[in-house]
Amino acid sequence: MKRFYISAILFAVTLTSFSQNMKYQDLGVLFSQDDNYGTARFTAMSGAFGALGGDISAININPAGLSVFNYSTFTGTLNSKNTDINASYGDASFNDRRITTTNNFNLNLAQAGAVLVFDDIQSKDWSKFAIGFNYRIAKDFSNDFSAGGNEAVTRFDSNPRDSNTYDFTNGQFFDNNYNGDISELSFAVSAVHQKKLHIGLSLNFYDLNFFQQSILTELNSDADGNILDVELFQDNLTTGNGFSGNLGFIYKLHKSFRFGASYQTPTWYTEMNQETNYNQDSNINIGDTIYYPENEDSFTEYTNFQWINYSLRTPSKLTGSAAFIFGKNGLLSLDYTHRNYRNIKFSNGVFTNENQFYQNRLRNTHNYNIGTEWRFDNFSIRGGYNYEQTPFITNNLDNDSITNISDVEGYSFGGGYNFGVFKVDLAYTNNNKTANYNFYPGFNVDPASLNIDNRVFTATVSISL
Repeated sequence: MKRFYISAILFAVTLTSFSQNMKYQDLGVLFSQDDNYGTARFTAMSGAFGALGGDISAININPAGLSVFNYSTFTGTLNSKNTDINASYGDASFNDRRITTTNNFNLNLAQAGAVLVFDDIQSKDWSKFAIGFNYRIAKDFSNDFSAGGNEAVTRFDSNPRDSNTYDFTNGQFFDNNYNGDISELSFAVSAVHQKKLHIGLSLNFYDLNFFQQSILTELNSDADGNILDVELFQDNLTTGNGFSGNLGFIYKLHKSFRFGASYQTPTWYTEMNQETNYNQDSNINIGDTIYYPENEDSFTEYTNFQWINYSLRTPSKLTGSAAFIFGKNGLLSLDYTHRNYRNIKFSNGVFTNENQFYQNRLRNTHNYNIGTEWRFDNFSIRGGYNYEQTPFITNNLDNDSITNISDVEGYSFGGGYNFGVFKVDLAYTNNNKTANYNFYPGFNVDPASLNIDNRVFTATVSISL
């Protein structure tokens, strides 16, 4: 059957809401997450810098770490993200689950920043002062995946141009594309009191750009074997600006032991702007739908794009940290982070169901980061481990949500060489998680099961003055 576009019929259809693009419940969780990108030293040690400091990326964990620097320093970081997504979809009762593999690659300017150290303060109690700024990619959305199989479901069982019922299905196929990121720009100050207590404060500003396009394809037929193929396109472009604050301290209890704590406020996105051709309420347009009836010209039913404005508050973050210093030979650092995802909140709109979803289905999360570094003259080797608990109370998906994710575990390692004023660091990180994606919400259909493997290579150049 030849597929070609001849004409377009422009009119609105009023059907029950059918959203394969992410719903507000899912977007609130997605926009609250952090990829923990930073310098190669930071990522090689899995970001365990809350009580350690001395790295520009530690601003994101505890701004008190700025005054651990001994010299003014400038850093720049590139990373490459490689993601493999295996999607399993189909009728499990008939052992007809099919696996589709998608490979993704993305290159980022992951971080750029500087810290200026002033150690000639004329004060008996305050011995050092530092200011710094840091740009980083907080969340990288770029990813694609595809899923295909047969769950014996027909969403599009009729052709607007005839009266046949196309309730026999040959399969469903789903293509999903994410793009965009959340970038963070931080400005921080830190000082040392009596050479033991480091305190710091940062202000963080966020620029959010998120795009999702999904295409659902159904291959259906009627009792006489007439074929109707349908493709549903849904687009969502969301932009917004937000801000947060971060306050922390590091205390040197002993030359071999220090501990710290920090609190990061919620991120307030005061104005989110969404442009989309679908809505999540009932009895509205569902997207751009292309029909390919057999032996007929293809035609499209368009929907009007909508512009939606709202506000979003993401969870605050509380981090406790400890670090053990083994002279000039090495160190071990540990961070524990607590986040209450129930505090996600949409406002400036009717979001009663979404906010209730966060109260009923999400929880406090407990995350752990462990890092170590060992020095051999000018050469250093590093390693780390991180565990991030899923915010969902249960991984059993229901009709309230399209996506659901598991706990995330990852490891990292790397090394660096100090040439004096010039340093080069490299790192490799790997983390794995599973997720469900339900592109038939409201139907008794098993979601696609995703196995996601992320591998990130990071390279940093630092110059000290």
